[in-house]
Amino acid sequence: MKRILFFWLLLAPAVLALADPARPGAAEDVGDAAWDFKLTPSYYATAHQTGASDLNLRADSGPHAVWLGYYRRGNEFEQTRTGYEFTAETPFGKIVPSLQLASHGFAGGSLNAEVGQAIFALVGFGRTNAKDYYNLNFDPNDSITYGLGTRLLPKSTLSLFTVKDNRLHTGQMVTHAVWRYLPAEHQRLTLDLSSKHGRASAEDDSVSGKAISVTYDYQSVFVRLARDRKVNFTADDQTRLSLGLRF
Repeated sequence: MKRILFFWLLLAPAVLALADPARPGAAEDVGDAAWDFKLTPSYYATAHQTGASDLNLRADSGPHAVWLGYYRRGNEFEQTRTGYEFTAETPFGKIVPSLQLASHGFAGGSLNAEVGQAIFALVGFGRTNAKDYYNLNFDPNDSITYGLGTRLLPKSTLSLFTVKDNRLHTGQMVTHAVWRYLPAEHQRLTLDLSSKHGRASAEDDSVSGKAISVTYDYQSVFVRLARDRKVNFTADDQTRLSLGLRF
């Protein structure tokens, strides 16, 4: 499995470049990069569990995005995943369908929309086939999403939204307040505060907890630190560290 992942990480940029579709309204300058890449290694330290790592490579070209990732927790669990996302710009906002596949037979998809400009609504719907999957979104995947946001604040985007299970009878609900701030050119600060309650499965006891995630972008690099109480609706707390490179 490690050799296969390493091979694909080396090969992916070349394959994606060959498969590059034209950007809408392109007429871009000769020599413009067809794809933009983001490589994100992460480490997860969870109470009462073996530490885990994740490596994710994402590539964007115009409205298209694809990714390849590999998660491993010691000798206990590992999973390779891939996915595709399309961002459709409309006069009313954005519509974003996505599809994800992973080893252990997992498949899932979502449809999200942002309606409006200076003030916007957020709505979404997600479904999976309920196969084994380590949830790196840390929100319910079989869910509905609803919320509001604004870009009226100086150099900022502020949004408040809820992701709620509407299929598996877990009562899972996560509410996020996300602030993105541009303090200077080539810099961005993102703060995500969230509160959750619900059960890991319909038979488990309900838990509640809060989480905070802080991300700082500077030019082509970024760092993210998160602390998550009752991660994925379990009894355990988790600290996450991610480093990233865009190229």
